Amino acid sequence: MAAFMEEALVEARRARDAGEVPVGCVFVHGGKVVARGGNEVNVHRNATRHAEFICIDAILASCRERRLPARQLFSEITVVVTVEPCIMCSAALHTLGVKEIIYGCENDRFGGKTVVDVAAVVGQRIQITGGVRADEAMALLKEFYKGDNPAAPPQAKKKK
Repeated sequence: MAAFMEEALVEARRARDAGEVPVGCVFVHGGKVVARGGNEVNVHRNATRHAEFICIDAILASCRERRLPARQLFSEITVVVTVEPCIMCSAALHTLGVKEIIYGCENDRFGGKTVVDVAAVVGQRIQITGGVRADEAMALLKEFYKGDNPAAPPQAKKKK
């Protein structure tokens, strides 16, 4: 899965370069990347446009277009994401019944495993592995948060 984490890191860097919180994600099925995305929250001004939701939407669109059962496909997908999915994304991934989640660094503010045990709340246990290339994922976040988030409201921006 290390090669797939590199793909997720590429997406995180793209998000960073676009002024987004640098989180990247790929969905893997049958040994191939079938969806990819990075955060698009700022560009769309929509708090639900996390990397995982970009991938979810891509899979749903593909299933509609090809008339495939989405539930079946999700059950065979491994989610590889640079940062532990937040509570919202974790709940969606658990509800969709993905095969497993592999993430880089922990999300100690909003994590769907670290902060809230989403699996227990949703009642759906899936395999979750964290810490894969965590230092690289954390370095991207630290680099981003050294500057100002261009979409942050004026009162939330750092005072220098």
